[in-house]
Amino acid sequence: MDLLDLLGLMLLAATGWLWLDSLRAREAAVAATKAACNAENLLLLDDTVAIRRISLGRDREGVLRIRRIYDFEYSDTGNDRSAGDIAMLGSRVLAINLNVAAAPQGKVIRGPWS
Repeated sequence: MDLLDLLGLMLLAATGWLWLDSLRAREAAVAATKAACNAENLLLLDDTVAIRRISLGRDREGVLRIRRIYDFEYSDTGNDRSAGDIAMLGSRVLAINLNVAAAPQGKVIRGPWS
C-alpha cells in the first residue's frame, strides 16, 4: 500500500466519521426542538430540521468541535408556519430560537437539554 492509497483510505474514513457525527447531531437537534416546541405548546412541522451552516467552534473546555445551525418550522395553530433555528456545538444544544411574532427579537429558549 503506497502513500496515495493510505491518504485515500484516511479521507474515506474521515468522510464516514463526519457523516455519522452529523446524523447524531441532527437527531439530537430534532429531539431538542421537539421538546422546546412541546414546552411552548407549539407544533414542530415535518418533525425535521434542515442544516443552514457548518463551522468550527470551541466548547467550554477549549476542545474544537463542529458547530451546526439548523432551521426548522413550527406552528401554534397548525394553519401557519413560523421559522426558528437551533445552534449545536458537537451534539450539545447551545440555543433554540423561536421567532415568535409577539416578541420582536424572538424567543431564545434554554432548557434542560442544553
